[in-house]
Amino acid sequence: MPPDDRIAAEPLRAFTAAVFRAAGSDEAEAQLVGDHLVDANLVGHDSHGVIRAAKYLEWHAKGQVIANQHVDVVRESPCHVLVDGQFGYGQVIGREALDLAIAKAWQSGVCVLGIRNAGHLGRIGAWAEQAAEAGLASIHFVNTSGFGILVAPHGGTDRRLSANPIAAGAPAADGAPMILDMSTSAIAEGKIQVARNQGKQLPEGCTIDADGMPNRDPERFYGPPPGALLPIAGHKGSGLSVFCEILAGALTGGLTTNPANETAGRLVNNMTSILFDPAAFCGVDEFNAEVMRMAQWVKASPPATPGGEILLPGEIERRTRAARERDGVPLDAVTRRQINDSVRPLGLELPTGVAA
Repeated sequence: MPPDDRIAAEPLRAFTAAVFRAAGSDEAEAQLVGDHLVDANLVGHDSHGVIRAAKYLEWHAKGQVIANQHVDVVRESPCHVLVDGQFGYGQVIGREALDLAIAKAWQSGVCVLGIRNAGHLGRIGAWAEQAAEAGLASIHFVNTSGFGILVAPHGGTDRRLSANPIAAGAPAADGAPMILDMSTSAIAEGKIQVARNQGKQLPEGCTIDADGMPNRDPERFYGPPPGALLPIAGHKGSGLSVFCEILAGALTGGLTTNPANETAGRLVNNMTSILFDPAAFCGVDEFNAEVMRMAQWVKASPPATPGGEILLPGEIERRTRAARERDGVPLDAVTRRQINDSVRPLGLELPTGVAA
């Protein structure tokens, strides 16, 4: 994108926080939500970045997400905690819940965290990053029990599952943790929004239309009648998605994807996370050394293409962050217009300009 289509990160953070503050969030919540969205842009996950602000404002106006909510502990033990998000912003609920789980993992060596009834939890890799910054390895399973039903099961032709992401993280002695962040659908719905705004076609094999036929047109995906996302890797991705429903939805009491659910009229995320303290297992030094040895072994594989490179989980995101912190966050004209339209009643407008 040309420089005029980029916004420096810090002005974008200030703007996004101002949006949620003007919409009724207190200062801490506005900052958390804004930082989370901008951080998603910085690491290249534009589908979970500031493009979401307009939708969040719409949900808030309809009472589908509630400002200034906090975690409510439903039950807990020394090595587990279940919290209810009370339909608050997922960025706040996720951080508070992870703080509780991190403290328990430090005490007990492991903690299983369940979150139910949170608003959109955003980029799930952020929660693996939070655990890794605390020196913990983790894995996270997410489902949507509200109106986020988007994915056809393997062999099916209509929407039955949500995009159901999985994330995992491991700390590293050099300060560069490995972070896996993936959807069990072949493409995240937010990436379809980005492609539509940019006037681009979708990759092959990601969506079907309402007749169950292969589709690359974002407009045809949205319909009417709507199409569906496909799972990654056929039956394997479909199976992983089903277990996201079981572990994140059924186990937490947050429910699974079904239009008959009491939460079906709003977007609700549920997440089950398992956090591990290496000190309670093999020991921190041995863990770090073995992770490094494995990483070096994997990266030493001869590349399939001349000049190619073997990348580990999280490397692309770190490189993208460095580039965008230097050059600014790209936002296409359609996304800019949508955001400005949504914040105009609040007396706000997107900033312009890039970092020097």
